[in-house]
Amino acid sequence: MISRMLLSTVGPVAQFDANAIWWIIIIVAAIVAMVFFLIVGQFIGLWIQAFFASANISMFELIGMRMRKVNARVVVESKIQAVKAGLLNISTNDIESLYLAGGHVIKVVRAMIAANRAGIPLDWKQACAIDLAGRDIFDAVQTSVNPKVIDVPNPASGRTTIDAVAKDGIQLKAKARITVRTNMQRLIGGATEETIIARVGEGIVTTIGSSSSYKEVLENPDRISKVVLQKGLDAGTAFEILSIDIADVDVGDNVGAKLQADQAQADMRRFQAEAEKRRALAIATEAEMRARTQENRAKVVEAEAQIPLAMAEAFRSGHLGIMDYYRMKNIQADTQMREGIVGHPDAAPPPSGTEHKQ
Repeated sequence: MISRMLLSTVGPVAQFDANAIWWIIIIVAAIVAMVFFLIVGQFIGLWIQAFFASANISMFELIGMRMRKVNARVVVESKIQAVKAGLLNISTNDIESLYLAGGHVIKVVRAMIAANRAGIPLDWKQACAIDLAGRDIFDAVQTSVNPKVIDVPNPASGRTTIDAVAKDGIQLKAKARITVRTNMQRLIGGATEETIIARVGEGIVTTIGSSSSYKEVLENPDRISKVVLQKGLDAGTAFEILSIDIADVDVGDNVGAKLQADQAQADMRRFQAEAEKRRALAIATEAEMRARTQENRAKVVEAEAQIPLAMAEAFRSGHLGIMDYYRMKNIQADTQMREGIVGHPDAAPPPSGTEHKQ
C-alpha cells in the first residue's frame, strides 16, 4: 500500500522535471541562437558583399576582426577593390596587418591600383613601408604618373624671387618652375621638395653671380636652366627633375653702386674722425706750448729777481762802482724809451685802424 502511494507521487514529479529540463534546453538554445544571429547579423551584409565580389573572406575571419578590434568594413572594401583591380596577391591578412600597424589602408590599396594601371613597379611591402614611414603613397604614385610643378622660391616662405648679383653689380630677381616626378625607388629616405627648392635656388644664384654682366642673363635666361640642370640636383632626393624653366627675370637695384656709395660714406666718416683727432692733438700741443712759455717766463722773472741781490753783492765786494750803476740805469732808461716808441717785442700788435699812443 505504501509503495503504491510513493510510486503514484513520484511519477508526476519526474514527468514535471523532464518537461522543465526540455524547456530550459529550448530557452538556452534560443538565447544562443539569438546571440549567434545577432553577432552574425552584424557581418552578414559584409560577408554577402565579399562573397559576390569573390573576395574570399569567411564569416569566421569577420568575427575574428571584430575580436581584434579591426574595422571589418575597411578591410572588406579594400580587399574587394584589390580583387576587382586584378591584385590577387594581396591577402586579407596583409590588409589587416597594415590596419593594425596604423597605416592608411584605403590610400595604400588605391596607390597599388594606380601603380598597376600605370605600369609602375610597386609591391605591397614597399607600399606599406612608404606609408608607415609617413609619406603619402597615393600622392607619390600620382606625382609619378602626372609630374608635379614646383615654384622656386616657394610662395609659402614669404619670398617671391631669387635675388642674385652679377659681376657688374646689377641685381637680378628670378623666378623658376621645376617639373618633377616621384622616384619610387628613392622615396624612402630621399630628400623632400624643400631640398629641391634650396638646391635650385643656390644654382640660380651661382649662375647669375658668375655672369660678367646682367645683360648676358637677360639675353639668354635659358642658360640658367641649362647650367642648373646639368648639376644633377635631384641626387639623393625622392624626385627626378624633368625640367627647370625660368619663368621671369627682372632687373633690381644697382647693388655695386650702392655698396660703393656706402663705402665712400664710411671712408668720409673715417677721414673726418682722423681729422678731428689731428685737430684735437694740435689744440693739445698748442696748450702745452703755452704752458711751457709761461713756465719759461716764470723762470725769467725768477732770474731777474736775483739781479738786485747780485748788484748789492757786487757793491759790497767792490766789483761794481757807483758810476757803473748810473751808467746801467741810463741804459735801462734808453731801452724803456725805445720799447715805448716801437712797442714791446712780446706785446700783441695794436688793432688795425688805431694809432699807438705813447
